[in-house]
Amino acid sequence: SSFETPEDGTINENQVWEAMRNAYDPEIPVNVVDLGLIYECKIENGTEDGNHVYIKMTLTAAGCGMGPVITEDVKRKVEHVPNVDKVTVDLTFDPPWSNDMLTDEAKLELGML
Repeated sequence: SSFETPEDGTINENQVWEAMRNAYDPEIPVNVVDLGLIYECKIENGTEDGNHVYIKMTLTAAGCGMGPVITEDVKRKVEHVPNVDKVTVDLTFDPPWSNDMLTDEAKLELGML
């Protein structure tokens, strides 16, 4: 990957967010971060499982059939970040996603601004 490996052996949070920006909802040409789908990203270095990234995210619709595809994509992208040993992605629909969570970039992309 194009990420520089932090010398202290820990996970660089900026790299995790950058990796997540490469994951997309297949039905929308906007990445999951700009869509506002990532609710939480917690990094724990030096756990029993090594360096662990915990991601809590949602989908644009609760019944979205692409859910497993999107969460798997996020997980795979983050696993490529240097020093990441384990990635957990949890789905939640509380609070439910709404257009308010879109970044301005996403709104522009979707013609909403």
